[in-house]
Amino acid sequence: MGPDTVSMNAHEGRRLRWLALAGTLVIAPLFFIGGPDWTSGPVHKSVWNLGHILYFALLTFAIQPWRWLSGRQLWLATTTLVLAVGLVIEFLQSGLGRQDDWHDVWRNLVGTWLILACHPVFTPATRLSARQRMRALIAVVLVVFELGLTGSVAVKQFQINQQLPLLYDFSRTDPLTLWRGNLTPSDAHSDINGQSLKISLSTRLYSGVTLDNLPVDWRGYEQLTVTLFNPDETDLPLTLRVNDVEHERGSNVYRDRFNAQLLLEPGLNIFTLALGDIENAPHNRTMNMDNIRRLGIFTTRLPAPRTIYLLDLRLR
Repeated sequence: MGPDTVSMNAHEGRRLRWLALAGTLVIAPLFFIGGPDWTSGPVHKSVWNLGHILYFALLTFAIQPWRWLSGRQLWLATTTLVLAVGLVIEFLQSGLGRQDDWHDVWRNLVGTWLILACHPVFTPATRLSARQRMRALIAVVLVVFELGLTGSVAVKQFQINQQLPLLYDFSRTDPLTLWRGNLTPSDAHSDINGQSLKISLSTRLYSGVTLDNLPVDWRGYEQLTVTLFNPDETDLPLTLRVNDVEHERGSNVYRDRFNAQLLLEPGLNIFTLALGDIENAPHNRTMNMDNIRRLGIFTTRLPAPRTIYLLDLRLR
């Protein structure tokens, strides 16, 4: 390799380092401002979280700790420092009201390890050992794994949005990945979908379930149908609420969402609600029917625990 080639490689290396440093300066504020909030969908959050890998890969390349350290010391010192920085970032984020995610600490390490493992591969005239090749392969696999997790989230959301007119797929065995509340799959009263959801209601002030992850675009439909079964011999008053993203990013007031009072009589109950009423429910605005965020069913101040079954939930 001639002196001109060495000089060109050195110049290109310095240019890439400066670009990496510029990238870290641009991305750094995004740890504390911007990005998805608590109302954002799973895909948005998952894609955004990949930024941790990118940021710490750029930061590691900009600093290039292998200029001072090598071998085991390089890996141990860099990993320890990145781990400490990641913990501090998560602590500061929680103090600023942002949602902390300790998986982000792992993503920070993956980005750092990717550069530590792969920089010898792209260093001219470097003879790689079997151990270095294995490190590079493992680092790439870790990145691919994180990308695969994001891809699986995207596929899941695509499937959820494609299940319309059903708002929930009752064949699922893991409802708590989409719902909040005390509910379990049940074979009882399962004639409609082969399975129902058993909902256990307590005597707390508000007790019920909330579907947090559902198809968001309700345009093109006219009705919401909710099918419930009451196994007891007495009526049960329920409240059904529906809201869009704008409601959650606003003041969350009662008049800014749809609320319907349902009287659940003994046996099978089918409630049909006009989507026009849901759209016009918020005071001083219309609900964004292509960005529905949440649906809840709950009771208020029950004198004793009750059990009900959700048999079907769909648009028509």
